[in-house]
Amino acid sequence: MRIGFIGIGNMGLPMARNLAKGAHQVTVYDSDPVRMARLADEHGVIKASCVTELSDVDLVISMLPTGKIVRDVYLAPGGGLASHLRPGTIAVDMSSSEPNKTRTLGQELDALGVVFLDAPVSGGVPRAESGLLTIMIGGDNPGAIESVKPILSLMGNRLFETGGLGSGHAMKALNNFVAAAGYSAAAEALAIGQRFGLDPTRMLEIINLSTGRNFNTEMVMKEHVVDGKFATGFALGLMTKDIKTAADLAIVLQVDSPLSALLSERWTSAVESLGATRDFSAAMLDWES
Repeated sequence: MRIGFIGIGNMGLPMARNLAKGAHQVTVYDSDPVRMARLADEHGVIKASCVTELSDVDLVISMLPTGKIVRDVYLAPGGGLASHLRPGTIAVDMSSSEPNKTRTLGQELDALGVVFLDAPVSGGVPRAESGLLTIMIGGDNPGAIESVKPILSLMGNRLFETGGLGSGHAMKALNNFVAAAGYSAAAEALAIGQRFGLDPTRMLEIINLSTGRNFNTEMVMKEHVVDGKFATGFALGLMTKDIKTAADLAIVLQVDSPLSALLSERWTSAVESLGATRDFSAAMLDWES
C-alpha cells in the first residue's frame, strides 16, 4: 500500500519507521527536512518537498501537534491536500485533536470524496518505537476502519474501536485527563511529604506497593521527576491541550466536572511558567514555586 505520513516528530518518527519496516511504500512530509532525510537514509522512505506530493497515496496518516494544523494541511486555501487526493482516499488523523472539530472536518472532507478517521494513540515514545501503542479508532465508515487495521497494527498492538468519528479523539483526551489527575495528585503528595520530612524515593516505594499506585507513580515520578531528568518525550503543551479538550467537552455536554476545570487551570499555569515545549513531567516545578 502507498502510505503518506505527515508529521515525524517524537512520536511520528518511530511510527513512520515501523510502517516502512512493514514493506509499504511510505512517503513522508514534515517541516523539518533533516528528520525526513534521516528517515529516508535509514529506511528508504520517500521525502515529499510539499504536502501535495502525497496526492497519489492510498492512505494518509497525520501525526501533528494540533487539530488546527491537521485542518490546515487538508483545507488550506489554494494549497490544501484534500483537493489533490483521489476520491475514496482514506485519511487517518492519529494526532490529539478536538473531537467536535474532527467531526466538522470529516464532513468537509467527505464532500471532497475523502474518508476521514481518527485514531489517536497512547503509550509514549518507547511504545511507539516498539510498535506497541494503544490505538483508539473512531469513524463512520466501517469498511474503511477494517481496511486500515492491518496498517495500524504495524504501529500498535491494542486496537480499540470507540464509535463514530471524533470518538477516538474524545477517548484520548479523557485518558490524558485521568493521567494528568494521577500526576497532579502524586506531585502534591510528594510536595507535602517532603515538607513534612519524608524521603520522596521511599514515598514512591510505598505508594507503588499500595493503593495509591498508578502509571505516574510507577513510571513518571520514579524515573523522571525524583532525579530531575524530566525526559518522557511528551511536551507539557500537548498534555495541557488534551486536558483542556476534556474540560471543554464537559462544558459542551453540560457535565458537572469541577476537577477537569481545576486541572486545566493548573496545567495552563505550568505552561505559562515553563513553556509549552518543556517535558510534561516538569509541571510540578511550577506548582512547587
